[in-house]
Amino acid sequence: MAIWEGISEFVAVTEAESFTKAAKRLGISTAQVSRQISALETRMATKLLHRTTRKVSVTEVGLIYYQHCRLVLDGLEDAERAITNLQSSPRGSLKITAPVTYGEKTLAPLINNFMVKYPELEVKINLTNQKVDLVDEGYDLAIRLGILEDSSMMAKKLGSRTQYVCASPDYLSTFGVPHSLSELEQHNCLIGTLEYWRFQENGKAKNIKVKGKLTCNSGHALTDAAIKGLGVIQLPDYYVLPYIEQGKLTKLLENNSPPEEGIWALYPNNRHLSPKVRLLLDYLEEALY
Repeated sequence: MAIWEGISEFVAVTEAESFTKAAKRLGISTAQVSRQISALETRMATKLLHRTTRKVSVTEVGLIYYQHCRLVLDGLEDAERAITNLQSSPRGSLKITAPVTYGEKTLAPLINNFMVKYPELEVKINLTNQKVDLVDEGYDLAIRLGILEDSSMMAKKLGSRTQYVCASPDYLSTFGVPHSLSELEQHNCLIGTLEYWRFQENGKAKNIKVKGKLTCNSGHALTDAAIKGLGVIQLPDYYVLPYIEQGKLTKLLENNSPPEEGIWALYPNNRHLSPKVRLLLDYLEEALY
């Protein structure tokens, strides 16, 4: 903004009593210092400095202006120090909401690590699968998974998750291995909150309505049912990957796996991110990518 132009140069010249010394202090050319102060005097419609070949001194009006400008610059320096200190040791409160299982298994441990690193923080985490109003309820962040709905919120991608279709080796030895999407109709699909599963076929997204004998809104319960040979599941990696690695579940239909889905941080678009929130976002992004 024009209102700020020339102020740093004017203060530096007033204190150094020299254009050359002020330029060296600011790391710019003497000519640039001279231009900025001339423009400032023109804008102020007054003479701020007396210039001679041997000396530069401040005018009476310039002295008054200098005193106010010095206070402004001191305030800016204090503000920068405060932000720097907050970033190096953030303090205060953070209020976060996230889905239950993802929050328990992934997010909360990361935030706990963050609090160990920055012990002056106070954090409130609400794990719920219900959508909350960030503005009305005073949340700093909401973590959302998958495809985002249209929203007035700002969104930052922190990472991604993968959906896996899998079943136990016992189930597959009894009922066979599905090799195509059409073969899912012959299998007992363990259903969660959605009646369809997401896939990809010939490079295009494809949703398939599934059916089975068990419907449950708990991913943990469905994972347990699949391990016990009750059917086929489609669930995100944080439910099933440990059991896949242990051989208790087998990945299926990998050629039709849907694209990775985003892990998002949402925050109100009318709210400037505080340094502590931005620091947390950077920390989560580094941990989750």
